[in-house]
Amino acid sequence: MLPLERHIREMIAAEGPIRMDRYMGLCLGHPEHGYYMQGDPFGAEGDFITAPEVSQAFGELIGIWCVAAWQAMGVPDSFSLVELGPGRGTLMSDLLRAAGKAAPGFFRAAQVNFVETSPALRTCQAKAVGTGVSWHDALATVPHGPMILVANEFFDAIPIRQFEKRDGRWHERVIGLRDDRLVLGLVEADIGSEGRDGDIIEFAPERNAIAGAIGERLAAAPGAALIIDYGHLDSAPGDTLQAIRAHGFVSILDGPGRADLTSHVDFEALSREMAKAGATVYPGLTQRAFLLAMGLEQRMAMLAARADPAMQAILERQTSRLAGADQMGNLFKVVSATSPGLATPYPFGRR
Repeated sequence: MLPLERHIREMIAAEGPIRMDRYMGLCLGHPEHGYYMQGDPFGAEGDFITAPEVSQAFGELIGIWCVAAWQAMGVPDSFSLVELGPGRGTLMSDLLRAAGKAAPGFFRAAQVNFVETSPALRTCQAKAVGTGVSWHDALATVPHGPMILVANEFFDAIPIRQFEKRDGRWHERVIGLRDDRLVLGLVEADIGSEGRDGDIIEFAPERNAIAGAIGERLAAAPGAALIIDYGHLDSAPGDTLQAIRAHGFVSILDGPGRADLTSHVDFEALSREMAKAGATVYPGLTQRAFLLAMGLEQRMAMLAARADPAMQAILERQTSRLAGADQMGNLFKVVSATSPGLATPYPFGRR
């Protein structure tokens, strides 16, 4: 039995069933046995591949977007360039390279701040980006002031709660024990929400709190935020919780700490929390629409012009992976928020 599973079983035996968000938090972030504390889960040798690992063009285009945001902010001499959940540091490395070429002043002004709790991933990030990086366990310790924030596949890993309606009443999904096995269970809960029998709704209080904190910072000082993740632009019921290991789906109860637990991001809820805190939030886009508007096809054509036929085929596959309607292009969504009164960074329009 895995050490984390033993720990969870003992916890349930002593305290009773635990909520889903607590289970997810332990599986992903337990200081010793949590999924993100044990090594590098990214890439072909890991459990999943993120967009920055697909192609350098992804980070480069985000770098150009960040330059546009910096210019809209009035080109401050110093600002915090923040990434939440920076993975291996690949996105930031590509972002800085492209932004530095487009606007050398951006590179000199940017103070890179990573919000990352995994010691193993911090090591990867240091190798990718080099010196001059500050690490934080939470956004709260990032210095206040002008800020550009990027979050790619960060919010999907924030723990959620799940509620299911049965026999006209809402129940919360919990993890319990039966015959010495971890099992899903239900406990009655009054959440004051409409719904039909069989509906499942997901609520992410920690995710909403982070979005609110981003909004507060944007309301207090010039800045912009770009959030990219898989999910839905409009709130809707549904069970989106999943566990991924070795690029395949497994049960969320199978080997706690050995699989990535994620859920689809509710961008309507994130946008609402940022707006409530004072930020200006723009209508969301699909990743496909965002990348094509930012010039993905033109950038890939430039790379292909200097490539041999084999590399050209790879670039074509990468473009399809990032922006294909049946791949990441429509599954992933993009939302931006800025300080009130700041010019809208292309390609977003004012709500």
